[in-house]
Amino acid sequence: MTLNPTREDHFSFGLWTFGWPAQDQFGGATRPPVDTVDAVHRLSDLGVWGMTFHDDDLFPFESTDAERRTEIDRLRGALDATGLVVPMITTNLFSHPVFKDGGFTSNDRDVRRFALRKVLRNIDLAAELGAQTFVMWGGREGSEYDAAKDVRGALERYREAVNLLGDYVVDQGYDIRFAIEPKPNEPRGDILLPTVGHALAFIETLERPELVGLNPETGHEQMAGLNYTHGIAQALDAGKLFHIDLNGQRGVKFDQDLVFGHGDVQNAFSLVDLLEFGGPNGGPTYEGPRHFDYKPSRTEDENGVWESVTANMRMYLALKERAAAFRADPEVQEALAAAKVEEINTPTLNPGEGYTELLADRSAYEDFDADAYFGGKGFGFVRLQQLAMEHLLGAR
Repeated sequence: MTLNPTREDHFSFGLWTFGWPAQDQFGGATRPPVDTVDAVHRLSDLGVWGMTFHDDDLFPFESTDAERRTEIDRLRGALDATGLVVPMITTNLFSHPVFKDGGFTSNDRDVRRFALRKVLRNIDLAAELGAQTFVMWGGREGSEYDAAKDVRGALERYREAVNLLGDYVVDQGYDIRFAIEPKPNEPRGDILLPTVGHALAFIETLERPELVGLNPETGHEQMAGLNYTHGIAQALDAGKLFHIDLNGQRGVKFDQDLVFGHGDVQNAFSLVDLLEFGGPNGGPTYEGPRHFDYKPSRTEDENGVWESVTANMRMYLALKERAAAFRADPEVQEALAAAKVEEINTPTLNPGEGYTELLADRSAYEDFDADAYFGGKGFGFVRLQQLAMEHLLGAR
């Protein structure tokens, strides 16, 4: 297996990732902005398949219709010249001061109406460019002070907005689905729909839940102290993994947006194994874009920016290679069997069995030897994990 990416890998990058000029709360930019057309050609040369963007990444917030069209046409020309695609588009409802209290859930009704109009306009652009996923990250949808936000009212306004957007794509005949991107905090003190579980529960309250899924991000789940692979598995189980954001994160702290695998590499290994091979014994895999939502470190110059783009893809491919070797190892297969990993997929109840039959089965309780598990009947999980780590490190 090669570490050189190709279009068949379906790697994509946000224009806001490699295009980040590297400013932060404590210092100004360290790099100049990138030109969209040049960026598309650079991505193509590196083997990238797709590019994504917010509306405000492509044209400034206060652009005229003519200025907006100029940038769209420039992008379209570059896409046509290179063959790159736009699989996903999103809308910036967090940068401009008007969104200081959110877009869909601002306490100010006029702001909410403005946010909806802004999103509807960008959905039209998504359809024009062939994007099939529209991501919604509610970075300002939240609060710092409990008394300042009626959370139940805010969730109702959130629901109202997503229902309206669903009506719009259906009525326009657009082949577009929505993907909610959870995050627990930053920039708000607390953000609504902070985790995969919160978002899944919210989706079930919508008028068109079939149109709405998830766009989980590595760092966002890990910022909440959660296991990203577990979250992705639950999203797959629910049929709601519509898109994915990959990056690196080291523990519960600010959103680091490191290169994928440059944070918790063991969890990145298990994630790639799940996405590519469906987990220990197969199962549903992910067929959508492998999208990188990271930031080139503020220390990097232009060369470092494009090296970081390549690093994301090479890390993914290296982990895919290691995961394939792990799955093909006979000793791993034996360790999986000893750990009874596959047995979780065997129903606990026998065919046709209910509680009456279970209560009548003495082997399930009265004759069951629970004491045998004291000092015995170990599962061998440590051995299995060691094998995984040795494959990850290239020691096997």
